Amino acid sequence: MPQLEHLLKNNRRWSDEIKAREPDYFLKLAKQQSPEYLWIGCSDSRVAANTITDLKPGEIFVHRNIANLVIHSDMNCLSVMQYAVEVLKVKHIIVTGHYRCGGIRAAIENDRHGLIDNWLRHIQDTANIYADQLATILIDSVRFDKLCELNVVEQVINTCETTIVQDAWNRGQALAIHGFIYDIADGILRDLGVTVERPFDRKELRTRFLSNTNAAARR
Repeated sequence: MPQLEHLLKNNRRWSDEIKAREPDYFLKLAKQQSPEYLWIGCSDSRVAANTITDLKPGEIFVHRNIANLVIHSDMNCLSVMQYAVEVLKVKHIIVTGHYRCGGIRAAIENDRHGLIDNWLRHIQDTANIYADQLATILIDSVRFDKLCELNVVEQVINTCETTIVQDAWNRGQALAIHGFIYDIADGILRDLGVTVERPFDRKELRTRFLSNTNAAARR
């Protein structure tokens, strides 16, 4: 396939450069996978987990979908999560959204987008939950970015409420769920302050996030 030959050339050059620096790099990589982190992120091509966190292959396990959703009927996401928690024994699940997310924007537009509208319905549900808070934000771009953050908060809640995470906590496994947001404009990854390490109340987590947000706004 000549039109993709540049990708194969890039790969060979990359492989050769790594082996020149560290001859046994790929031999060691092939023998083990022991990441401490599961990253649940957006499919956006600009939001690559290894690059953003400056981690090597094998150091972070990754699942990505449009708008970084954790849906309890999504067997793909749940299977990744179960493997990460029960087999790889990750210590952290990091749900990561990003500002100016195309999936979030599509969810709040009135246009029809086809099959994806069924997926984005979950974001519209989040917008409804926080309708009062969002209504107080008069600047469209700021309200849009806030919904990107709120979507992460809700996906942290959904992650915590999976049987996978609940079972891990019940057997005493050390597992923390985090909510991060990435800004493509400056390359900075920010902690939204909604880390959960044990069974919790979803209302308490929502209140904690909103309280932290309001306090930051007053400073």
